[in-house]
Amino acid sequence: MKERLDGLTFKDMIIAACARINENQQTINELNVFPVPDGDTGTNMSLTMLNARKELSSRTPKTLGEACDVTASALLRGARGNSGVILSLLFRGFARSMKEKASASATEVAAALGEGVTAAYKAVMKPTEGTILTVSRLAAAAAGEAAGKSSDIVATLETALAAARAALEKTVEQNPVLKKAGVVDAGGKGYVTILEAMLAVARGEEIVESEPVEVKDKASFSDFETEDITFAYCTEFIVARETDKDPALLRSFLSTLGDSIVVVDDDEIIKVHVHNNCPGVVLTEALTYGSLQTVKIENMRNQHTELTSRGEEPAAPAEPNKPLGVIAVCAGEGFESIFRELGVDGIVSGGQTMNPSTEDLVREVELVPADTVIILPNNKNIILAASQCDAITDKKVIVVPTTTVPQGISAMLAYDGEGDPEEVAASMEETCGGVHTFSVTYAARDSEFDGLSMKEGDYLAMLEGKLLASGREFDAVVPGICAAIAGFDPACVTVYFGADASEVDAGALAGKLAAAAPGAEVQVLSGGQPVYYFVISAE
Repeated sequence: MKERLDGLTFKDMIIAACARINENQQTINELNVFPVPDGDTGTNMSLTMLNARKELSSRTPKTLGEACDVTASALLRGARGNSGVILSLLFRGFARSMKEKASASATEVAAALGEGVTAAYKAVMKPTEGTILTVSRLAAAAAGEAAGKSSDIVATLETALAAARAALEKTVEQNPVLKKAGVVDAGGKGYVTILEAMLAVARGEEIVESEPVEVKDKASFSDFETEDITFAYCTEFIVARETDKDPALLRSFLSTLGDSIVVVDDDEIIKVHVHNNCPGVVLTEALTYGSLQTVKIENMRNQHTELTSRGEEPAAPAEPNKPLGVIAVCAGEGFESIFRELGVDGIVSGGQTMNPSTEDLVREVELVPADTVIILPNNKNIILAASQCDAITDKKVIVVPTTTVPQGISAMLAYDGEGDPEEVAASMEETCGGVHTFSVTYAARDSEFDGLSMKEGDYLAMLEGKLLASGREFDAVVPGICAAIAGFDPACVTVYFGADASEVDAGALAGKLAAAAPGAEVQVLSGGQPVYYFVISAE
């Protein structure tokens, strides 16, 4: 019988869960109902868990509270996609319940699972049953009942897992889309997979680690010289909170020495990132708050020289401060250029197949020389990750919930960098309401959806993410797009062609759309986007 959960066991649970999710990510991905290429649930959950694994692997937590806090912080920063964010919130609530606990009883573990569910439900504006939320809620409820009957943590987790599995099986009936496809919820399956791994560790079973998924990104930037790097040293450290000094004073002190400042504090530690020219001064000041736990100092000029020798370069220095800035998420050189021309301060590469993490977004937010930063996620699966940024950075972050790149472009047309941030954001969001987005992509696998049978490689035409038409040939889906656009009677139609489409093909499509909507001004622009042959905006 195991009556207490300690920090080292919890660490092993998270590492095991990361390994199990990594092994099963493709199985979870294949539960995604819609056959388009996507930033799949299994991949997002695996990458989110990997961030926690990296943080925990180098640590020996002395208490359960410490292990939980490290896990929650890493998951929040590494959260990708809606499933990753919800997963991070489940562990954030769990960590809050375990704060300052050296270990926990079965009753306390069950209560912490419930706290995680509460945190996740509060963060989701319109919770949908038949998802990871349902599975985690019923698992926590069952754990509470089991803990009331037995002090054995293994028995509590066994009961929670049994309830989670039963709830997962019912998701196929709770969600109409899942019912049509005959599959269970992908996020719920991921949560069950995590519980299975945690239970295995609680039982004392050996952890078999697999090679984790590594994110491989390659970016290309315009030229600038090493001397243009204002601050030479990237300094990161964690200092224990052993005095009563307010971390806000440290933040103010650092602002006089450098930029790209991130100060995250809780009851026990302060975690700092700062670009500066005098790391010795920075660390000396840090010691007035407590003892240094970890320190990393990197010479960015040396990094720049190394990167440029491989044809890669870091981002350019920031401009002078201003009250309001914007970052946008998109993929494709054409879309990036359009956003830059419209006044966006920063671009985060991402969208379908590559959902950026909360930390990716925060990193770009910190580079914008503004007190308030508006984020345009331009994808419904990135909105929740963007919404977590405000809790991590010292800057005020406002998310304008754009679900497509054309909505983001339209929002930028209403952007006023000198206006009141809240009013500017509201105006941008209102402008998006008149934008209808069509897209043409391909079926990533054989599937049946909404009564249509699709084969891998078929063309798919969609409106706001909903299937309009499919066919083996491109011409088979064009009539459906034309009919839908004609119904909107738009004033302007823009065809953005992607990396796998030609301007000639885009022009031919534009001609057909012009015939369908004779009152509209039709234009063709390069988006350069992957995955989608064409993205079409009607407004």
